[in-house]
Amino acid sequence: MKNWLIGLLLLAFASVYGCDAGNEVRVAVAGPFTGSNAAFGEMIKRGASLKAKEINDAGGIKTDEKDEAGEFIKKELVLDFENDTGKEKEAIAVATRISTNPRILAVIGHFNSACSLRGKTIYGRKGIVALSPGSTNVTVCEGSDWMFRNLYRDDFQAAFIAKYIKNKLTDLTSVAVFYDNDAYGKGLADAFLAEAEVLGLSIVAKESYDRDNTDFKAQLTSIKAKNPDIIFISGLYSQAGLIVKQARESGITARFFGADGVDSPDFLEIAGDAAEGTLLTTPFTFGAGGDQALKVADAFKTEYGVDPDTWAALSYDAVGMIAEAIEKTYNTENSIEDKRKAIRDHLADIDTPEEGYTGITGLTYFDINGDTVNKPAYVKIVKDGKFDTAEQQMLE
Repeated sequence: MKNWLIGLLLLAFASVYGCDAGNEVRVAVAGPFTGSNAAFGEMIKRGASLKAKEINDAGGIKTDEKDEAGEFIKKELVLDFENDTGKEKEAIAVATRISTNPRILAVIGHFNSACSLRGKTIYGRKGIVALSPGSTNVTVCEGSDWMFRNLYRDDFQAAFIAKYIKNKLTDLTSVAVFYDNDAYGKGLADAFLAEAEVLGLSIVAKESYDRDNTDFKAQLTSIKAKNPDIIFISGLYSQAGLIVKQARESGITARFFGADGVDSPDFLEIAGDAAEGTLLTTPFTFGAGGDQALKVADAFKTEYGVDPDTWAALSYDAVGMIAEAIEKTYNTENSIEDKRKAIRDHLADIDTPEEGYTGITGLTYFDINGDTVNKPAYVKIVKDGKFDTAEQQMLE
């Protein structure tokens, strides 16, 4: 019998008789754990796992059940990691597998916007909430009651980058745009170009590339002929690293500005010395997160031997939000559909600062679409081969 049919039968059984996984509550984490975006996936997995470990070390998630002594029973939080490889086709299979599994209460993910967009319809149809710690395309949450995210949208990020270039990099007057031709890259580039026009930035070149490309010399030759002061890369770290390296090899001296998809330590490895001086946006920096964020960073490094990045932090907080939602809404007698809907309703009710969830990445609460409200952007710079917080920020 096909796996999907088995899943549907199990879901139907759970709907009628209720479903309780014994001493566990299960949440799926969907992301690119292999493939060209695997560095993102590894950080997502580690950040999510660290939060789950902390919850379980403290006893687990409290439920409405009581033991013989009248104490509320706590259940272990178990994360099921589902690999979408950063590809739309795999995301469809992953979303179907997750949503038809009657033991899974909610989803952390996806990371890539294209994957979240593919999963959105499936999650909505099956009634399971997805909280993304990475998808920034404007339309990810629109039109669905079941999609949420705990970071900004690309229209905000794009406008931020354009304003930063205009107001903070005043000696750089001409801009080239080099974008990944997918939902994330193109959507961000389009929003940047719209804001650039409003601000009067001089756009001298616009080039695109496909995700599987490794040779960007043709596009870079065209960009070089326009002699821009700065090149905005709207894409992910694996291609951005190669673009920056090949640009320097071809004699391009322009400054580089990357979007948050460049925010990965692997960008530094791929680009090498060519990365020096690159600026990029990020939804979070541990230096701006306060004492609790620094404690988590220390715990992360102790556990995994490396420093956490933005995506580890956002995934850590996403698990915390879902765990809190489960704890506050868990009803043993409810069907799986009712358990899932209660989680969704809880997140939807987090719509004011007073009701917001305070994590290491700041205060998270949602608008009517499931988009987070009033979370800032920060700027990093590559300095001495490492990411550092840029001296000039634009948080006002």
